[in-house]
Amino acid sequence: MPLALVTGASSGIGRATAIALAQAGYSLILTGRRYERLAELAQQLTTPVHLLTFDVRDRAATEAAIASLPEAFQAIDVLINNAGNAHGLGPIQEGDVADWDAMLDSNVKGLLYVSRAVLPGMTQRQRGHVINIGSIAGHEAYPNGNVYCASKAAVASLSKSMRLDLLPHGIRVAEVNPGAVETEFAQVRFKGNESRAAAVYKGFQPLRAEDVAEVIAFMVTRPPHVNIAEVLLLPAAQASTMHFKRDA
Repeated sequence: MPLALVTGASSGIGRATAIALAQAGYSLILTGRRYERLAELAQQLTTPVHLLTFDVRDRAATEAAIASLPEAFQAIDVLINNAGNAHGLGPIQEGDVADWDAMLDSNVKGLLYVSRAVLPGMTQRQRGHVINIGSIAGHEAYPNGNVYCASKAAVASLSKSMRLDLLPHGIRVAEVNPGAVETEFAQVRFKGNESRAAAVYKGFQPLRAEDVAEVIAFMVTRPPHVNIAEVLLLPAAQASTMHFKRDA
């Protein structure tokens, strides 16, 4: 049974991906900061599951968690680098430095910390598949998105670099770039302001986390000679970061 590690599995795209991969026959390592949510999810799955509770922004905790995996969960076939968030929305000259740190630490450094802990095993086995969850924002900046857009642009660049570096080791690297997906994302960005969060998706049908998860499951179940390297996944009502067809 193939084994997948999913970061940020306690909610949103990560949670939906865990369910989709379990249905595809994967054993799972689920990571996140909220153990109760991970445990609740694990109870719903019929596949072998191992839980790790840590913050990807903490390098020492990340390294220790991956090193603690029991033997049955060490040979990771698929890594889904999903953990990350947006914090705040405003012009660069008024930016909250704490928000900047939180985004860069999770979206960029967290991805690197997890990858650095997992990739040596993949290279030793000469096989593996890494999927980084980026964003349309990493390819098209938008007003007031500055540091979030920059963090996702870094994910795009890292994905390309990882694909080059890992090519000799038979490891596939891919990036999934969703547009508007209705998850806890907007609530986190607006620090729990539900009215502002709801307004993001008002007047059109956004993607669901399950829509993204289905694409990820499709990607990792392709034959070994196939790598769907980049996916831009948008709701039908979205044409760019700023262009939506909203109901009147």
